[in-house]
Amino acid sequence: MITLSDTDAVIRILIALGVGASIGIEREWRNKNAGFRTYALVCEGAALFMITSILLHNLVRDSGAIASDPSRIASTVVQGIGFIAAGVIFAARTRVHGLTTAAGIWVTAAIGLLIGAGFFTVAIVAAGTTIATLGL
Repeated sequence: MITLSDTDAVIRILIALGVGASIGIEREWRNKNAGFRTYALVCEGAALFMITSILLHNLVRDSGAIASDPSRIASTVVQGIGFIAAGVIFAARTRVHGLTTAAGIWVTAAIGLLIGAGFFTVAIVAAGTTIATLGL
């Protein structure tokens, strides 16, 4: 059974904001357009969508309904972030810019979904590997 108190939700939001911000700081240091605020908000937003999914699942379950799938909102986050990330990719003649930023935004959203679902260890490891990869 999935349960989520208000305190748990607030903790998840704050962790997501902090993790996203830490990835964004690396981007800021590299003077990229999408930086601290963008990554923090993407991670927090993804966590909020996952928290919403869990809370809605609880509401449906508690009302006596049989079927509820909390992963459905998360799956649309993947599509929506893909759309946003595509907006940071620019092609000029034979050069393409923004692919790493787009990938970073996409991964940060996935990390936010993990945090929103309560998988903190996996999310922290993912954030560490993301920062390390972006730093190379």
